[in-house]
Amino acid sequence: MSTQFQINDPSLESQWRSLILFGKNSATYKFAFAKSLIHLIDNQTTSISLADLAVPFAGHIVNHLKASDKQGSSQSSKFLNSCRAFINNELSQDQLYRDTEKYGFVNVIDAFQNVNGGAIPNVFYEKNFAADKKEIIITDSLLKLRDTFQFKNLDQEVEARWKLVETAWSLNVNRNLLEVKYDALDSMLFVQNNFMRRVNITSVRDALNGYQKGKCFYSYQDISIRKGDELNMCAIDHFLPHLHKQYHHNEGANINGVWNLVLTDKRINNNKSARIPEKRFLERLFNRNEFYIESKHPLAETIINQTGTTRAQRIAFLEKQYNLASELAIHKWRPKIELAGSF
Repeated sequence: MSTQFQINDPSLESQWRSLILFGKNSATYKFAFAKSLIHLIDNQTTSISLADLAVPFAGHIVNHLKASDKQGSSQSSKFLNSCRAFINNELSQDQLYRDTEKYGFVNVIDAFQNVNGGAIPNVFYEKNFAADKKEIIITDSLLKLRDTFQFKNLDQEVEARWKLVETAWSLNVNRNLLEVKYDALDSMLFVQNNFMRRVNITSVRDALNGYQKGKCFYSYQDISIRKGDELNMCAIDHFLPHLHKQYHHNEGANINGVWNLVLTDKRINNNKSARIPEKRFLERLFNRNEFYIESKHPLAETIINQTGTTRAQRIAFLEKQYNLASELAIHKWRPKIELAGSF
């Protein structure tokens, strides 16, 4: 089964991201499982026993529990209780791993590769629980994914999605009132709780990259979100320039809203500066924002709050803001390099 995200894009990167960015979030196990797969496959592993998988899987859950105790919607979980007992020095590490192997993978192995009610076209592993074995066998699809440019971005994308989900749960804020804000100075997304205390969630780059498929918004070249990758490190751009923010504010729009933030190749961004993109890019912005809305997490609610509750309202909002910006700057910009895009 496909999401809108995958239409015209059968790539392995797109299939992986559809699993992480879309689908149900009744627990955060899929994020721990994804990070464990990334860690183990990076070590050239082709078959993974549940005993081996339990080590990084439990480690990721424990680390997140220390920061946010709510890691699932269920009222009770034997696995999470074991993790909590370990954190409180009431359970040994060896027993934690045994409990993880017994309780931690009950649903996640079967469910991880499903989205919209069906399995992705190219599964990344197969389950082998024959005889005394309990392991998963890595397929060529995951091995090929490991060799792509985008593989280096995937761990940070998983972490960003995980933090967004657990933050929404832990703050216990009405979804319709939850507002994820952008701090340009620190390049962070944050929210404020009931006591107006700021809670940093994640890097803007990490949160946005997956929904742009790891591509520059304008040129569709590969971009990176990893520190130290200066050659391909992306920049954060306001699709409609920040320069005239007051004019948009007077018309009820927050130009610093997530709806207007995109990631670009830094050379493309330098060339664009504060100019307005050609109108054809407005459809791409709409599609990117709809990916968030389809994905059901705090950024989805934020974009709905900022741009409209229906598709028609969101289209009209973008048209209005684009036309306003066009009145302030006649000339339109296009990138010097532009590859074929898939959204």
